[in-house]
Amino acid sequence: MSVATTGFFDGMHLGHQKVILTAKRIAEEKGLKSQVVTFWPHPRSVLQQEAYDLRLLTSLEEKKALIKGLGIDEVTVLEFTREFSLLTTEEFIKEYLIGKCGVKVLVIGYDHHIGHDQSKSQKDMMDICRRCGLEVVRVDEFTLDGQVPSSTKIRHMLEKGDVAGASAFLGRDYVLKGVVVSGNHLGRTIGFPTANLKLYDPLKLIPGNGVYAVKVALGKRRFKGICNIGVRPTVSNGNYISIETHILDFNEDIYGLDLKLEFAGRLRDEKKFSSLDVLKLQLEKDKESCIKYFL
Repeated sequence: MSVATTGFFDGMHLGHQKVILTAKRIAEEKGLKSQVVTFWPHPRSVLQQEAYDLRLLTSLEEKKALIKGLGIDEVTVLEFTREFSLLTTEEFIKEYLIGKCGVKVLVIGYDHHIGHDQSKSQKDMMDICRRCGLEVVRVDEFTLDGQVPSSTKIRHMLEKGDVAGASAFLGRDYVLKGVVVSGNHLGRTIGFPTANLKLYDPLKLIPGNGVYAVKVALGKRRFKGICNIGVRPTVSNGNYISIETHILDFNEDIYGLDLKLEFAGRLRDEKKFSSLDVLKLQLEKDKESCIKYFL
């Protein structure tokens, strides 16, 4: 038997963490295991509600690792299908939460609903849970500086380049992971070689175009870097979004290696410069700004 909470939990922000940690605490008090029941893929990608522009804050593996990192005993991932989306609150509770997951106590967020019949009030939903034999614990909303974190708010912040604001809501820096692939090598000719990142997960949200101070993880080694996200207007006429990082005090061949970027702050907008010499001067300034950022 377990104390569980359920939801998609994209981003695993501080509001999500409050609910999950409450489930962990109650499980410890009752001598039960703690469990998070989540879903994959995202409901919008299955139900085709603007699925073309869907971008996620966390991949499935990232989400599972973050949940486990909070000390949760078990993470259960249910496949989200059209058929699954039509389950009523009672059907979902009986068949999945109780039947398959062994849930005894359900912890819910302040605005959380479960089941296809979401037109019911949260009180109605909680009454159904109790009739089915579940104890229900409702967690009050989490606020940070008077604001309630949400995955949607965080996506909008990142799209605008506000990585610092997103990090505050997430409780950690926003992360991109991928493999280093070959680029056009132009950066090396002006003294600023870059690692061109190809994301593991094509649905991962990329922060808005601009130049960022980042922490770089290459295996067990850690560095600081300057990351440019955008179309490189000085040297390209295309619309392809690239993620290129100049790693400070580093000059090794790392093609094919895994790279992780943690976005600490935004340094400036992406700009088009009149020449490579002018671009190089700006990159020198960016390097100074990045060093100062981490002091």
